[in-house]
Amino acid sequence: MSQYQELKQACYEANMQLPELGLVLFTFGNASVVDREKRVFAIKPSGVPYATLRPEDIVIVDFANNVVEGSKRPSSDTKTHAVLYAHWEHIGGIVHTHSTYATAWAQAQLDIPILGTTHADHLTADIPCAPPMDDAMIAGDYEHQTGWQIINEFQRRGLSPAEVEMVLLSNHAPFTWGKTVDKAVYHSAVLEEVARMAYLSCTLRPDVPRLKDALIQKHYDRKHGLHSYYGQS
Repeated sequence: MSQYQELKQACYEANMQLPELGLVLFTFGNASVVDREKRVFAIKPSGVPYATLRPEDIVIVDFANNVVEGSKRPSSDTKTHAVLYAHWEHIGGIVHTHSTYATAWAQAQLDIPILGTTHADHLTADIPCAPPMDDAMIAGDYEHQTGWQIINEFQRRGLSPAEVEMVLLSNHAPFTWGKTVDKAVYHSAVLEEVARMAYLSCTLRPDVPRLKDALIQKHYDRKHGLHSYYGQS
């Protein structure tokens, strides 16, 4: 049995949640899981439909993008995952989708404004949309540069990837992450729902106001704060 069997299984299960949650169509997405001790991660193979995906199809890759185990080519987004794992050491899983509403905001090159308490339950900032990649980055190592597009935008805005665990890439689509891959999948589903709510709100009322600061802080703190009381302890 492969020494990476548990890692492959966790990656497979995370990927299979994406179509179940309505976040991917055909092969439009991928999830990965990292093993920090071995400095490798498991990721979906490129172009394999979810309907036929098996745990043994999952590919193991190191942080330098070398295939460690697997007979299939890893996702075309593998280099993006590798950059994020190498530079954000707290994350344990990454998800990339082209979910409809989040991708619509990305194609419009717009941040998703914080309009309601569902958004504030998860973060206190607008969901950032990184600007279009410049031509030199596109012409270079595109997927590697996509990772830097995310990192550079977080640095420019002074955002913490431990607090804001999702991003949109202009003209492209969303990426999410988390301490575990299950959290990354959860954040991907939350992002899509918040994107849908924001789209509908802005359609109903183009001048919709941002959520009040007091409500933002209240909803975030009751779930994540020092004295949080949401859920079961």
